[in-house]
Amino acid sequence: MTTTTTETTEVLNDLININNDRIEGYKKAAEESKAMDVDLHALFTKMADESRLNVSALTQHVVALGGEPDSGSTGIGKIYRAWMDVKAVFTGKDRVSILESCEFGEDQAQNAYDDALASDAELDVETRKLITSQKETLKQSHDDIKRLRDIGK
Repeated sequence: MTTTTTETTEVLNDLININNDRIEGYKKAAEESKAMDVDLHALFTKMADESRLNVSALTQHVVALGGEPDSGSTGIGKIYRAWMDVKAVFTGKDRVSILESCEFGEDQAQNAYDDALASDAELDVETRKLITSQKETLKQSHDDIKRLRDIGK
């Protein structure tokens, strides 16, 4: 693999990892909200599915580049999930707190996509288009979470 391909693979693997974090975070949020908020449960399930699609597309792209796709998560994701656990204990798992936790995770996802687009890796047009398209989809999810959080306050 060339240096450019290796760098691109690393960038894409970072995005795979953040999406894996997002899947785990939304699985937890969906479980937390199942009993009290059917609408949130459906939304969180949809967002986890969205990240599963992202992981699939990113994985295919890494393989097409001749790289090895990651299957793990980021350190930030582990911190995010732990923060959700601690926050849930103290807040009684109310709707606004769950949404605030999810917004924190969405901010991390946006940062990861911004970092990918700003990286020193020479991203070809197809890779940049994939990253940009996924970032826009995740931005819409971020805005949905924020809007619901603001309504709940």
